Amino acid sequence: MATLSIPEEDTKITDPREITDYLAGIGIDYERWDADGLRVGEDASEEEILEAYSAEIEQLKESGGYVTADVINVSPETPGLDQMLAKFNKEHWHDEDEVRYIVKGHGLFHIAPEDGPVAAIEMEAGDLIRVPRGTRHWFDLCADRTVRAIRLFQDSSGWTPHYTDSRNEEGYQALCFSAVSSER
Repeated sequence: MATLSIPEEDTKITDPREITDYLAGIGIDYERWDADGLRVGEDASEEEILEAYSAEIEQLKESGGYVTADVINVSPETPGLDQMLAKFNKEHWHDEDEVRYIVKGHGLFHIAPEDGPVAAIEMEAGDLIRVPRGTRHWFDLCADRTVRAIRLFQDSSGWTPHYTDSRNEEGYQALCFSAVSSER
């Protein structure tokens, strides 16, 4: 289950309904799927994952205009991992939505609303987030440096980050250090 932190307010939220409501208030969609366990094993193939969640993927495609979905698999063994992370752990925005459903591992999205404090959402398996186009944000991995996620795109060529060069991310902890949420 996700954990939402608002560092400027020294606030931490763990209740899924409160997380959903807070994020909705800043324009971010959050859902918790499969609260009782994932539909696929951690080592399922990309095809098995996409098939297991095909109904939800199709619903998201219809409601959000997404045309394609894939699975990204990142681990400490991923070649060029640090260079890959360097593309996304600086404040940026995209011309289209960023949609992620976490199948395995953990990730940390920082959302920088235009008029409000930065919100950090630590996501884990079973969490879905939609960061709308134009929303300033950045992403990093947690201590396990592992994430496997379904991604949806509105353009089959994917999206490109547009960096703000604000250096806003420098005031925040880069990694979440709880490798497993039950250890919190």
